[in-house]
Amino acid sequence: MTKSTPKNSAPDESESSEKGERIAKLMARAGLCSRREAEVWIADGRVSVNGKVLTSAALNVKPGDEVMVDGKQLPTAERTRLWLYHKPIGLVTTHKDEKNRSTVFSKLPKNLPRVVSVGRLDINSEGLLLLTNDGALARELELPARGWRRTYRVRVHGRVDPDRLARLKHGVTVEGVSYGPIQAKLDESSGGKANSWVTVVLTEGKNREVRRVMEHMGLTVNRLIRTSYGPFQLGPLESEAVEEIPRHVLREQLGLKAESDEKENPREGWARAKKKPAGPNYKRKPTQKSRAGGVKPLRNPGK
Repeated sequence: MTKSTPKNSAPDESESSEKGERIAKLMARAGLCSRREAEVWIADGRVSVNGKVLTSAALNVKPGDEVMVDGKQLPTAERTRLWLYHKPIGLVTTHKDEKNRSTVFSKLPKNLPRVVSVGRLDINSEGLLLLTNDGALARELELPARGWRRTYRVRVHGRVDPDRLARLKHGVTVEGVSYGPIQAKLDESSGGKANSWVTVVLTEGKNREVRRVMEHMGLTVNRLIRTSYGPFQLGPLESEAVEEIPRHVLREQLGLKAESDEKENPREGWARAKKKPAGPNYKRKPTQKSRAGGVKPLRNPGK
């Protein structure tokens, strides 16, 4: 006969294989932090379940368990949401910076919920950055196994060898780090100039991958713009502008269930998503930044 756990007692951390959801994943889905940050918070003693302070993230939380973070009840997870953000140069993609530099998250509109980024762009890079209130979704979209292509427009200084660029499709190793296949093509209009534009497409997105590969080829990157991430395009979105992806597009691209289904179990979130996107690339209406920090349709997109 199996001994049952009293309703108001904390779950036994050794029972993490039973049904439920990992505490770090639940915190990320609630939009409080990323999974990694949640693990740090737990180690710092900031999280309790049914009155017991946790010391390990190896715990599954079940329906009815009371989760407290910093003495406050864990908020109910919102439906999964995703935003496009045009990151400018000069911002770091982190919530807190040890050097007190300006961050992406400190510059976002105040009416946005707490969000995490899908991957990062370094301080000197600009362009498309995806933001979501679902930490589990962010982690999933970052994985190279998903196969989502990231496209960059890269301005380089130096003599570009088109044949050498083409050979990057077989991958390259730079200072002991192996990079997967990269599609790189010199723009036809760049021939003979000191600065040339190169279009780069990759699926891994390792730390400073584009810059390191270009440097390996004797080229100096002096501008780097991400123009797409998977099916989502930067398009005419102005610098620092934010635009939410419509709900129906999320369902098409990520396989999310209909909203009515989510209301029945709001904590499901990304757990109900499929592994592969469906449908064509997301095509947005031309937009511009509004005075309030949001975006609105351009009246004359052709001008």
